[in-house]
Amino acid sequence: MNLNDELARARAEEIIKIEIASVRENPSIIKGNGCAACHVLFAMSSKMKVSEQDAADLLSEVLLENSALNDEFINLVEDIHMRARYMGATFVIKNREAKDRYIESNFKNILAELLSDSSSYGKEIVLRKLIVSHVALSIAQSLGVDYHAATEELYYYMRKHDEETHAELMGLVNSVINKGRFR
Repeated sequence: MNLNDELARARAEEIIKIEIASVRENPSIIKGNGCAACHVLFAMSSKMKVSEQDAADLLSEVLLENSALNDEFINLVEDIHMRARYMGATFVIKNREAKDRYIESNFKNILAELLSDSSSYGKEIVLRKLIVSHVALSIAQSLGVDYHAATEELYYYMRKHDEETHAELMGLVNSVINKGRFR
């Protein structure tokens, strides 16, 4: 690890702690039905002047290395998404046409994003992303929580069991890819 990596991680850790404290002090800084995890991520991206993807990678690295901060982070997500709000109400009150437009827009955006990821990063990354999304969705449905909260809970678990979950996930990805080649 070079000095710049260490400085970036230290700065990221400082920002994460500050943002957790800020949200705890004033939860309304997360606008509307915004996401607590995304709030921290966007703050890191803005304050460190890095892309959202670089901020996401750095957030994961810092939380993986600091289990106490990882616990604080997931507690914040749970407090905001599971205890303090009931998300989805704004969608329910829309008329059917508005709901359909919203779903259509999201459907098309996700397909375009997956195609772009496949072109940029390869099919393994897209499969990994789809599998992790499916697991998070299953957790959200079984717990009755929103998807963002379930995703953060899953990432929390994956960070705590990094080597095992990575091996299992990549084993499945490779298995799916290899089975697909024989058809």
